[in-house]
Amino acid sequence: MEFIEQNIKGVWLIKPKRFGDERGYFCETFKKEEFEAHVGKINFIQDNESLSSQGVLRGLHFQQGEWSQAKLVRVSQGRVLDVVVDLRGDSPTFGRHVSVLLDAAQGTQLFIPRGFAHGFVVLSDLAQFQYKVDNVYAPHSEMTLRFDDPELGIDWQLPPDKLLLSEKDRHGVALKNIKPF
Repeated sequence: MEFIEQNIKGVWLIKPKRFGDERGYFCETFKKEEFEAHVGKINFIQDNESLSSQGVLRGLHFQQGEWSQAKLVRVSQGRVLDVVVDLRGDSPTFGRHVSVLLDAAQGTQLFIPRGFAHGFVVLSDLAQFQYKVDNVYAPHSEMTLRFDDPELGIDWQLPPDKLLLSEKDRHGVALKNIKPF
């Protein structure tokens, strides 16, 4: 695998090596020893999956304090724009974001350390989104950062009238009202 640190420290784009022939391909999507040699020690405890249609925007979600989660995300079907926002209080990049295209055809993954808000928008007809987490889901500590906060300046690559959001995601909190952690 190739590990490429992004312009915010701790966020990594991971490109697996695919071995293919007329039957298809094979690749390793996670190898603990190799992952930890590049990114650091991690103990993923759960795998999650969602299926969404074009225009669905999920996020920007995060859990605070001891419930914060690191994630390793990928798309096994379709294509999404994946976005992470740095909410770490001691970070010189607080409030900045990284956007990457995750495409099943390429198999790229993104590692998101604790202390980040995370979201994605589906650019293909359907997208199957899979991710590992290193902490349990704790609804009492979950918050949503406003996806369209002008202070963030995120280009979601789709016009606002084409976005499909949950009620919770429509009413996220502005960055200026987030307490860094």
